[in-house]
Amino acid sequence: MNALHAELLAAHEANDTAALIGLYAQAADHAEDVDAACFFLTHALVFALEAGDSRAQQLRARLVRHGRELAD
Repeated sequence: MNALHAELLAAHEANDTAALIGLYAQAADHAEDVDAACFFLTHALVFALEAGDSRAQQLRARLVRHGRELAD
């Protein structure tokens, strides 16, 4: 997770939104518990929504599955 953390910091510094979306989603995949996973998914979703990225729908669906977002 240290390498992922370093990549996240670098992506923030570079304002690389596309990378941030993927990296936060990856962090969610490797999170120790559901709360941590949803924390990372929320970050990924916010960046995806701001960028109009197509991954937003998938990220939101993951939060819905965890009960952290209401389904339509």
